[in-house]
Amino acid sequence: MANNRLVQLLGDQAEYLLGHTCKTIDKNDITLPSADHVDKIWVNSNRSNQTLRNLQALLGHGRLANTGYCSIFPVDQGIEHSAGSAFSPNPIYFDPENIIKLAIEGGCNGVASTYGVLGLMSRKYAHKIPFVVKINHNEFLSMPNKYDQTMFGSVKNAWDMGAVGVGATIYWGSAESAKQLKEVAEAFELAHQTKHGKTSKLVYEKLTTDHPIDLTRYQVLNCYSGRIGLINSGGESKGTSDLADSVATAVVNKRAGGMGLILGRKAFQRPFKEGVEILEATQDVYLDNSITIA
Repeated sequence: MANNRLVQLLGDQAEYLLGHTCKTIDKNDITLPSADHVDKIWVNSNRSNQTLRNLQALLGHGRLANTGYCSIFPVDQGIEHSAGSAFSPNPIYFDPENIIKLAIEGGCNGVASTYGVLGLMSRKYAHKIPFVVKINHNEFLSMPNKYDQTMFGSVKNAWDMGAVGVGATIYWGSAESAKQLKEVAEAFELAHQTKHGKTSKLVYEKLTTDHPIDLTRYQVLNCYSGRIGLINSGGESKGTSDLADSVATAVVNKRAGGMGLILGRKAFQRPFKEGVEILEATQDVYLDNSITIA
């Protein structure tokens, strides 16, 4: 059974989440996170040696180092989401150094943020925690608002600042999504070198239920049966319930066969120490061997 603190945080959801057995997609049919993830999944792929080294650097850092699980601290604010809208509850994060400090103190595998945030502090911190650089952004200054992403950073820029990876956004369903997909695919192809459509009714009748673990297990299945680790978002901040909600999300991800969480607002929209507590609480789920795959 999970430790008492986690059970208390889950409250009346404890049995619902911890006692669930997935009967839609058997856990033996998916690849689960493991300490040898890079060797088992990526060694025989077409990824370059540099990419393999960077993947291992990310998975080998922080409190979850060498477990196969991953805790990433993301801050995407400043262009599409204004700094004011994100950091007003806790203005210390207008200073990019505090973003990186929270990722380090919170024991994260890496920090994912904008070119500006990470570039400004790269010489001081790139060797202390893995960087993942966001290289495209939307902006909401133009009227009417549009849902497009502009490549304002490059893979070379990220490489030069010492990043282990890059990230990008695609607005699926927008008029510009095909262009965005092409731009991101080309950028990711370069990074590796240095059908979004209809479904079947069986997805709903056989492969999923309305239980969050079963729904997430189907996401894992779509990640090449778990060979590509599923990292779920921690979601928006809702205030006092954030700690319990984060732990519940981590339990769902882990028990479904996922690799971890990328959790931002719930951590940085509160005092620094509370942010560290939330990050560590979610990591504790992955470190708790009694929380098993459903």
